[in-house]
Amino acid sequence: MRLAHKVGVADAAATAMALAVATSALAATATVTGTLAPGTLSLTTVAAPTFSVTLDGTDQTPTYTMPMTATDSRGSGAGWNITITSTQFTTGGGSPNTLATNASSVTGVTSVCAGGTCTNPTNTVTYSFTVPAGTTPPAAVKLFNAALLTGMGKFTVTPTVSVFIPASSFAGTYTSTITLAIVSGP
Repeated sequence: MRLAHKVGVADAAATAMALAVATSALAATATVTGTLAPGTLSLTTVAAPTFSVTLDGTDQTPTYTMPMTATDSRGSGAGWNITITSTQFTTGGGSPNTLATNASSVTGVTSVCAGGTCTNPTNTVTYSFTVPAGTTPPAAVKLFNAALLTGMGKFTVTPTVSVFIPASSFAGTYTSTITLAIVSGP
């Protein structure tokens, strides 16, 4: 019986040693390094906004929206701002009719994450404000912004613009060219 006991203890010791060797043989560590290269800051739109009114002897203020995609994939958290300027609404031609240079106003802007995980922009622009307009586009103003450490990702930014049409307006098709830009910094 003593011999069996010695064999059993020896077997248990050998098994424990084999497990210790097997466990240490299966353990390993590795250092993983990932490089995240900065992307770009961009703004795109395919919007072709329109509005229409029927002149009825009263002042009118139709609105339109202009969705755009703002992408900040720089990975810096530097923030950004979208600017806007425009040309004056005109019928064109030899004797054009025009709307006032202060006819358009941005009344508000929405921003929605357009895919993936975003850091929503913290916007500090106050609404409503007049969109600058002239024969040639005047200096642009901020339309929307993302404060430092916000606005990282891809967003659909949609301003709502109202256009003041005085009761004394001439009938016709009026056009204006809007210029939008996105620049770094809040």
